[in-house]
Amino acid sequence: MRRAVGSYDAQISRANPACLLFLIDQSGSMGDPFIGAGGTSKASTVADAVNRLLQNVVLRSAKADGVRDYFRVGVIGYGTTVKAGLGGATPSNVLIPVSRLGEHPLRVDTRVKKVLDAQGRVTEQKVKFPVWYDPISGGQTAMCEALGVAGQAVKEFVYEFPNSYPPIVLNLTDGLPSDGNPQEAARAIRNISTADGNVLLFNLLISKVPVTPAYFPADESGFPETEAKLLFRMSSALPPKLWAAARNEGHAVKPGARGVVLNADPTAIVRFLDIGTRVSPGGNRPL
Repeated sequence: MRRAVGSYDAQISRANPACLLFLIDQSGSMGDPFIGAGGTSKASTVADAVNRLLQNVVLRSAKADGVRDYFRVGVIGYGTTVKAGLGGATPSNVLIPVSRLGEHPLRVDTRVKKVLDAQGRVTEQKVKFPVWYDPISGGQTAMCEALGVAGQAVKEFVYEFPNSYPPIVLNLTDGLPSDGNPQEAARAIRNISTADGNVLLFNLLISKVPVTPAYFPADESGFPETEAKLLFRMSSALPPKLWAAARNEGHAVKPGARGVVLNADPTAIVRFLDIGTRVSPGGNRPL
């Protein structure tokens, strides 16, 4: 049984920030409709989930004196080519301080949100929605190359912040890579470590067909799809606090559960990102 190696309880501060790196499939199939999303594309659904998570990270870091740099955040998109988002650059400087993220969204949209009023009635309310990442789809699926770039980015982060909470890499895809077998590159990422533990690589497979989703499985025996088994083998085991977070969200996680969600629906993507990036649970909050 693979276990997450390390304590995973480092205090998050400006001197030792956390690192969140998103790898986002931008292949042509990501332009297809997302099952159960009312015709919205998979790329758009993922973009919405990532933007919501980025907003939460900015808010988590906001204090009276502004947004403090408790996080380094990056996006690597991979289609036919691999490129950085959020103002980062490849092969180096993929990760940016969260304060820069807060100051420079691409734009701020106005959206309609359904809320309950004092009488319990559903009403519509206009809300501001910052956008840092726009949906992209087209071409192949250069996942192996993306994992290689991600490995370089987290190595640079670990060199600068050797005592930090281990970087978290979240890969969101709807299929197999077009540039080879990604398991070696995934293993190389998982073998990078800070004093607090090994880098965490989590994966999410986006629905192609309406099948029963699986959340944080401990084995691959129930997965007929090649894509699902591959992502399971690539994924890190959940550290104890993230394992507990998944259980508290209602998932029947078992010992050895890995950070992978298969055949997720739109709501599951948001929950996956929230659990996967919950690096300061309990009393271990950013300072």
